[in-house]
Amino acid sequence: MNSSSSKTPFLQAGVARRVITPPFHVELAGLGYYLNRTPTHVRDDLTATGLVISDPRGKSVALVAVDLMYADATFARSIREAVAAEADIAPEAICVNCSHTHNGPTAAFVRGVGELDADYVRFAAKMAAEALVEAWRKRQPVTVAVGAAAVSGYTFNRTRENGPMDTRMAVLRVDTAAGRPLAIAVNYHSHLTAHQNFDLHAVSRDWSGEMIDQIEAGLPGIMAMYLQGTCGDVMTLPEFSSTPRRFEPASAFAKAALEIWRDARALPGKEVDFAIRRIALPTRRWTRDEVTIVRDEAVHRLKAGDTEGWLNGFARVIVGYPGRLPSRYGGSVEKTVAAVSRFGVEWADAMLPILDTRPETIETEVQALRLDDVWFAANSTELFSSLGLEARHRWPHKDLFMLGYSNGSLGYLPDAYDVERQSYAANQSPKFTGQFPFTAQSGDAMVQGLLDVLKEIDC
Repeated sequence: MNSSSSKTPFLQAGVARRVITPPFHVELAGLGYYLNRTPTHVRDDLTATGLVISDPRGKSVALVAVDLMYADATFARSIREAVAAEADIAPEAICVNCSHTHNGPTAAFVRGVGELDADYVRFAAKMAAEALVEAWRKRQPVTVAVGAAAVSGYTFNRTRENGPMDTRMAVLRVDTAAGRPLAIAVNYHSHLTAHQNFDLHAVSRDWSGEMIDQIEAGLPGIMAMYLQGTCGDVMTLPEFSSTPRRFEPASAFAKAALEIWRDARALPGKEVDFAIRRIALPTRRWTRDEVTIVRDEAVHRLKAGDTEGWLNGFARVIVGYPGRLPSRYGGSVEKTVAAVSRFGVEWADAMLPILDTRPETIETEVQALRLDDVWFAANSTELFSSLGLEARHRWPHKDLFMLGYSNGSLGYLPDAYDVERQSYAANQSPKFTGQFPFTAQSGDAMVQGLLDVLKEIDC
């Protein structure tokens, strides 16, 4: 960190952690439908790590990183309310970010791909709130610095060859007044898919957990957190996904984060700020034919046990790589078709009664946090890379942390290209989240919403 870090610190910060590893009866989320994928062992513990930073005026912002697949707005609200009752932090100043690990539970409804366990959800929210309250109580004078670099060669855009990706790794560095490492927040943009197919029944943070552990080993006494970004269309490259090379991404990311940490630019440490706003995202109503066609095919296959041409019907985009789906069912095409057909019937039966009455917009929250001249933009979706890059391009300031999976759970928000293709993200995600599908204009609305909320705290 440059020499300006030696000036008298103005900010105060605290960091704390709680373990949120689920009991073995709680289902892990994603990777197939009605798998009942309960864990048999723990590869590494899931955590909730909270960071609170306060300025000389007493204003605070807070981030909590939770190792869950999804967490809905109710989950975030319960954390905010619990923290606000115990600490002088405005609920609107608290950002709840999910790592999106598929080897952890979900705290949001996703039809068929991970049953909600109410007791576990309450426990995870309680632990996240406790981490933030402890962080608040442990605040001490600090210096804060920021850095970023492009980190590539380990991820790819799964929706199109050589498609856009945000390769910017951003690092927030927090040191004590004595210059000892206290906390580090790392923001990157990729699904956590290095290990997920290697051991389907292991609780794990995947490569983000390994990265965190390696950073903490390299900087004794520090507490690290991973903030998931705009990775709706980005995954670990196949050569690193559930192969003998699956440990390489974490090592490369940890090395990059430590290099960024060493060269981070010190902040003045004068003020923090925050803002939230509600925005409306356009959607389009499913046609009745779209719903009944899925239902009719699903009912037929369930009754007849028909697997002929199953990848040509509604299962064509049932997951990202539908041809690989039978591997999740012991190689059985029959079990695969039965599971996806069950999904089709249950989705259609839930959608038909509300098809004509549900509004054709979805309201959601966008949030902005600021530390001097560093900004955080948070949204509730799995935002596609092109949209995150558009927001970054249009924002006039250099240091912008882009956070997805935050303060709610709306599933994939694809760009116009994927909406036109009617891909998995565009067509199936709204089915398992119980929504209407987004339109080609939805991404633009989100980008504008993020820019507008950032402008509210632009100094």
